[in-house]
Amino acid sequence: MTSTAAELLEVLWGRASTAPASASQLRLLHILEHQDGINMRTLAEALASTPPSTSRLFDRLQAVGFVERENSPADRREVRLRLSGRGRAFLADLRSRREAELGAVLGLMPVSERTALAEGLEAFCAVAAGQIHDDTQGHGSRTA
Repeated sequence: MTSTAAELLEVLWGRASTAPASASQLRLLHILEHQDGINMRTLAEALASTPPSTSRLFDRLQAVGFVERENSPADRREVRLRLSGRGRAFLADLRSRREAELGAVLGLMPVSERTALAEGLEAFCAVAAGQIHDDTQGHGSRTA
């Protein structure tokens, strides 16, 4: 059931184009949204990638104005990575378009089923967000 739901969400969300960001770039944007000011090494770890690959991915997003680099005030050799205002606006617009697609489907469901789904999704999001935060901090454990 979860595979089917994930596939259906992909189809629905596919209607809301993520251009000009690829799926990998979108993951990077989401990480920066939640971990503002992280360094390249931490970002690479969160993406399960290498620093050179992550740097190239970041460079492409910087070229379209979605992300920014700034020197750390504590250590001028360290660079902090941030989501730009344009990047935040892009994510907000993407969420809005995706929510509209989901809203159309949810509007066809009976109220009691929508309520049960909302409660389950709230619990899922809380656990998933905690796990993602723990993983990016380097002390998470994955359980099935």
